[in-house]
Amino acid sequence: MAGILNIQFTPKAGDKQANLEQVETLISGYCDKNLDLVIIPEFFSTSIDDKSMVNHPEDENGGMVTDFLKTVAKRYNTNIICGSVMEKVDDKLYNTSFVLDRDGEIVGKYRKIHLFNYFGGNEGTYTTAGDKPLVVGLDFARVGVSLCFDIKFPLLYKELIKRGAEIIVSPSAWSIPKSVSNKEKEIFINTWKAMNICRATESLVYFVTSNLTGRTNPFLDSIGNSMITGPMGEVISNLENKEAADFVDLDMSVIYDLKHKVPVAMID
Repeated sequence: MAGILNIQFTPKAGDKQANLEQVETLISGYCDKNLDLVIIPEFFSTSIDDKSMVNHPEDENGGMVTDFLKTVAKRYNTNIICGSVMEKVDDKLYNTSFVLDRDGEIVGKYRKIHLFNYFGGNEGTYTTAGDKPLVVGLDFARVGVSLCFDIKFPLLYKELIKRGAEIIVSPSAWSIPKSVSNKEKEIFINTWKAMNICRATESLVYFVTSNLTGRTNPFLDSIGNSMITGPMGEVISNLENKEAADFVDLDMSVIYDLKHKVPVAMID
């Protein structure tokens, strides 16, 4: 079994310390559980605040964000997918997710490959795209890492399962303009749910999205619906629009059995 804690909340724009403390508060509520992995949303430490992210980036080791979460990982004896931060290296900015093990060591770093430059998005104007997919061998499973808009690109996930991913995570800040109608919002949410199910079933993995929720920018609402989806398309958990964490025990033998019966990673 794998104990997964999925986190969803509305961060305070530009207040990294408050957002980090909120994450620990949510984790502490599950300290009696077998925490194998905690997943935190994209841009959780700054919210979707271009000015804050660009003007106050972290260094190549994740700065104050990973320093704080290293202590949390050790305190609660868990691996952590550290959402994402704006990482500055040699005058370039990357949207980067760090992976910490139970000892608080950085064991992986993923720079977002597919930047959101559409429907008014401008991520590529200040962020450099990464080019290296990431699968990390943690002490309970092999975990593939993606970020938000990556979910639109199934060939990335094909590469992750070729590298042995059994769980794939996607910290996200999936959002819509606050001005959209309720009908349009429903369509956006249904599309998001469908992509979660597709990525899980085509890859035969547990697929985990940790999304922001609520007003995360003066012009944007993040849609929440952080999900844990099983390899047969079953929605195991959905936080909908709540600020909360949800703990699920995942039976990893299901993945091992399916991958033996249907070797999707080997099929072109």
